[in-house]
Amino acid sequence: MAAASTWQPQEEGLREICGLLEQHISPSSDKPRIWQQLQHYSQFPDFNNYLAFILAHGQQGTRVEIRQAAGLLLKNNLRSAFKTMAPSYQQYIKSELLPCLGAADRHIRSTVGTIISVIVQQGRVEGWPELLQALLQCLESKDLTHMEGAMDALSKICEDIPQELDSDAPGLAERPINIFLPRLLQFFQSPHASLRKLSLGSINQFIMLMPTALLLSMDQYLQGLFILAHDPAGEVRKLVCSAFIQLIEIRPSFLEQHLRNVVEYMLQANKDADDEVALEACEFWSVFCEAQMRPDSLREFLPRLIPVLLSNMAYAEDDESLVDAEEDDSFPDRDQDLKPRFHASRFHGGENDEDDDDDIINIWNLRKCSAAALDILSNVFGDEILPTLMPLVQAKMATTDDASWKDREAAVLALGAIAEGCINGLYPHLPEIVSFLIPLLDDKFPLIRSITCWTLSRYSKFIVQNIGRQQGHEQFDKVLMGFLRRILDTNKRVQEAACSAFATLEEEAAEELAPRLEVILQHLMCAFGRYQKRNLRIVYDAIGTLADAVGGELDQPRYLEILMPPLISKWQQLSNSDKDLFPLLECFTSIAQALGPGFSQFAGPVFQRCIDLIQAQQLAKVDPLSAGVQYDKEFIVCSLDLLSGLAEGLGGGIESLVGQSNLRDLLLQCCADDAFDIRQSAFALLGDLAKVCPTHLQPRLSEFLNVAVKQLNTTEAKESISVANNACWAIGELAIKVNKEITPVVMTVVSCLVSILQQAERLNKSLIENSAITLGRLAWVCPELVSPHMEHFMQSWCIALSMIRDDIEKEDAFRGLCAMVRANPSGGLSSLLYMCKAIASWHEIRNEDLHNEVCQVLHGYKQMLRNGAWEHCMSALEPPVKDKLAKYQV
Repeated sequence: MAAASTWQPQEEGLREICGLLEQHISPSSDKPRIWQQLQHYSQFPDFNNYLAFILAHGQQGTRVEIRQAAGLLLKNNLRSAFKTMAPSYQQYIKSELLPCLGAADRHIRSTVGTIISVIVQQGRVEGWPELLQALLQCLESKDLTHMEGAMDALSKICEDIPQELDSDAPGLAERPINIFLPRLLQFFQSPHASLRKLSLGSINQFIMLMPTALLLSMDQYLQGLFILAHDPAGEVRKLVCSAFIQLIEIRPSFLEQHLRNVVEYMLQANKDADDEVALEACEFWSVFCEAQMRPDSLREFLPRLIPVLLSNMAYAEDDESLVDAEEDDSFPDRDQDLKPRFHASRFHGGENDEDDDDDIINIWNLRKCSAAALDILSNVFGDEILPTLMPLVQAKMATTDDASWKDREAAVLALGAIAEGCINGLYPHLPEIVSFLIPLLDDKFPLIRSITCWTLSRYSKFIVQNIGRQQGHEQFDKVLMGFLRRILDTNKRVQEAACSAFATLEEEAAEELAPRLEVILQHLMCAFGRYQKRNLRIVYDAIGTLADAVGGELDQPRYLEILMPPLISKWQQLSNSDKDLFPLLECFTSIAQALGPGFSQFAGPVFQRCIDLIQAQQLAKVDPLSAGVQYDKEFIVCSLDLLSGLAEGLGGGIESLVGQSNLRDLLLQCCADDAFDIRQSAFALLGDLAKVCPTHLQPRLSEFLNVAVKQLNTTEAKESISVANNACWAIGELAIKVNKEITPVVMTVVSCLVSILQQAERLNKSLIENSAITLGRLAWVCPELVSPHMEHFMQSWCIALSMIRDDIEKEDAFRGLCAMVRANPSGGLSSLLYMCKAIASWHEIRNEDLHNEVCQVLHGYKQMLRNGAWEHCMSALEPPVKDKLAKYQV
């Protein structure tokens, strides 16, 4: 290879690489082989120089597509290799790129812009002083090709690393943004749409950072936005909407004096003939409401805005759902229909904060955005929107001809969207609305049937609450039977909507479903036999939700004969590497918890399968070949969660299964796994097993405790809250079962828990509750170890105890409090007020022994504090707290 300073490509090397790139972009080529050859070439230090040369010059007759392919490969290589390249090669590549800013071909200019941004990310602006000069020269050249090339590169830098242009660089008199911003603002008036678009897009990237240069030019920027608001190019109008949305979200004060004009503009843009502009404008309403702007600024526009939203909620002609809606269940599922599914690991305590959004994979469009805007407006303005909206909805609902079905469908969607925000105003009319919707479950148009399922499910709380009345009872039955009929619809889209709606109704109705269990199970298991892969997952969910809702009612032979044989048959058909096992494992988890000991007849094979799955996956992680399956941690997570469900359902009945297996060793391995969701489920299972068969954990108890303690140091806890939460709870469950055997780790755990409690406002509520309970349990088991340190944590601990609802775990924590006070009464004196508030947080202590212990604590302090000190302490408490303490006769 030639010396770097006078680097020149060799003809033969150029030919070979161009030939490879030609094959690389050919649709019929052997991609893996070519990729391997390109990897081989990339071992040569000057391979990237060749790519830069091909991009910039090509060979005689090289196609633009090959030059572009060289550029894209160069971009990917520079991401990882730029910093380690010889400086002379870095310089060569830069020197080839700059002249290409004015390349005749637009695709080459665009590729060069992308590579320039990557180099600036790697080497910063100061590492390439010639770049800024070259960009400025091009921008001021009056030559469209050069101006576009420079603007393209600059816009990519603004998008990828805007902060780089707003920082001081050695050798530069001022920050790059100060130099470029005036030029970008000038381009707002360019006759060329491409320059107007790129300049506006570039400045918009700085709204979040808000550099001083933009602050000082804000009036000019806003004037520019108002001029571009009516630009002939849709792409520019879309960016104007985007700018107003970002400003209202991040710096609403800048728009205050222009707010009427902005809202008026957005209202017009929401009706733009260009769908992309209308969609961007439609985002404004949700952002406006979430930014907590004064509702008054929007109120007067509601009579004009609501009809626009309702009109945009009708299906567009090109909506992909219209095509999907034609598919009945004789069509096989396509691969792209099968969205990836994510199992939420088991979480002990309140709601897990790590939300999952089912809709994330669906395409966002004007219809959905308009419905979301109506939803949020209904939550802000409540019943105020009804006088405008309801006559429009009624008019659309009154149409009966086939041509206007999309209007009827949009009206039903609107009723669903306002179900939460306008519930007060709608309440007197709900029986009438529900009666009107029920027949639409049998409409001839599948998308009307499916949206009616969703809208009725939004009113399920009302439908269930009304069961006590004769008419309400009949309505509930009609809705329930309507959903079940639609679950057996021939249309896949309707099946999906009906199953989801039914699951929502189940959660509300709970034990009200018991008398109807047989007919429900018959419909669900009929669907189970008919559905294809995608919708089968939703049936599993509906069965699991049913089990959660009716609990032990399900444990009757006539129900189990309908429910279990099809599920067991499917369980036997699926191999250990089939991902369709996940929803089935989840479904069995709910059934095991609902049936309790009644599940024992099915437990043996289910337990063993879980053990086999965990074992196979732990082997696959290190040696997929001998395991015979590819590693997928979800198999382990679902299996651990099902074992937790078995432990919860069977109670002590799981002991013999655990005793005959190697679950203890597998579980310890899972508790130390590097994947946080495996650890999360493993600690949940550890706590569940501690409750029902702690003796089987005993041989490796110290190892379990040590690995659990590791999850509690505050850095770990912040990174994976759910793991810390479950580990903390498991330690508490172990402590009350193994008693003094917990001694070696007690003080390590206590110091971790105290650290968590002292950062309560920055951490998850459930973790704080579990930390307070576990600290109490350790104090109950080992008061002599914990009580000498109590004054260091009593205050934050008592605050946390005050937040916990009455239950058996809170009882344990207060037993610990009483045991510590008995061992070291003076340690609690300085926090007596907080202790009183914690005791007053009980609605009622049902356990008589604990009630008496709490009485003794209070009376003990009353005797300690003489000469008016007790009365002085009591006078500092709020009246409701004093009232609550009266029941302890103090």
